[in-house]
Amino acid sequence: MKYFSLLAIIIAFSCSPVDEPEIPQKEPENQEVTLTLADPNATEITRALYSNLWRLQSEGFMFGHHDDLIYGRDWYAEAGRSDTKEVCGDYPAVFSVDFAEIMDDRHETSDLNDDRRRTILEARARGEVITACAHLNNPLTGGDSWDNSNVTVVKEILTSGSETNIKYKVWLDRLADFVNNLKDENGVLIPIIFRPYHEHTQGWSWWGSQCTTQDEFIDFWRFTVNYLTQDKNVHNLIFAISPQLDGVASSQRLLYRWPGDEYVDFIGMDSYHGTNTDALASNVKNLAALSKEKLKPCGVTETGIEGVRDNNGQEYAKYWTQEILTPIIGKDISLVVMWRNKYDPQYGGYHYYGPWAGHASADDFVDFYESSFTIFSQDLPDMYTMATGVTVN
Repeated sequence: MKYFSLLAIIIAFSCSPVDEPEIPQKEPENQEVTLTLADPNATEITRALYSNLWRLQSEGFMFGHHDDLIYGRDWYAEAGRSDTKEVCGDYPAVFSVDFAEIMDDRHETSDLNDDRRRTILEARARGEVITACAHLNNPLTGGDSWDNSNVTVVKEILTSGSETNIKYKVWLDRLADFVNNLKDENGVLIPIIFRPYHEHTQGWSWWGSQCTTQDEFIDFWRFTVNYLTQDKNVHNLIFAISPQLDGVASSQRLLYRWPGDEYVDFIGMDSYHGTNTDALASNVKNLAALSKEKLKPCGVTETGIEGVRDNNGQEYAKYWTQEILTPIIGKDISLVVMWRNKYDPQYGGYHYYGPWAGHASADDFVDFYESSFTIFSQDLPDMYTMATGVTVN
């Protein structure tokens, strides 16, 4: 266990094997805080998780990895495996999955939906945090998530009674059925940080900036939250927004097409900044400040460099400590989630963003893991019991 209070983190620097940057001195924080969820009927355990996402931010950040329990660099759907665990001996604190194939027209053909359910249950049994995005196919054209050929798709979804509206509601119905039957070993619904319509600042997705107006995106977000929580009685979702910021940007960019404080629970940020650590540090600083202003927990919801390579295309041996830990340490965010390691047993490509045992950065990842500021599965407090000093409405 290496879960420390801020004071313990500072003391630990004197004996830590990791050469960690100095954490800036902080003003004492108010121990009592009241947070508000978009869903006033959120389950007790969902509110408890939310309280801990807030409280944890002052302690360090949880490491997460997309699809880490489902497949890895050279394995596929093998229970208990994890590329992260095979490097550092511990599972990620955050398990990220994709709900798209549960929801859209691939729901009957996907070979991984059973494994998505299985791994969510396994992660929850260990006390880990689960987050989900949704690379949904285009419900109007039949194309994929990146089919932005028709700018009326969201407009059609929002047109009550239209063919696309009816179809999309069926997709949301499937999501509601899945999460309303997602229960832990005690029969309690498992909370999920749900991150729909991610990277909406960009133009490549059918819900993104090229295919929607500001009003359409905001209405679409609100429609989704209202339909799930009110029409389908889903009460175990924490709704996370996640604009993409790669270069240095103002905090206002994090509020691009903001649906309203009452419709957002978690402020995320996707960041594919490469080795521009100044950009990451600046944007994370703004993210943490906005979190305090809005009284909503925050985190880097997707990041990484494909192949974990440096600017010369070589494996980046010190990537984890220099490009992730250094720019983020001391800033109050709850999580950092790396994108996936594609199953590639012949090692023919570079589509991986997380650690794996054969990469030159594996030893550096162990140093990253041993930092008193990074939180993995075994470091987690009880994330599903209400945090002291936090009230969630």
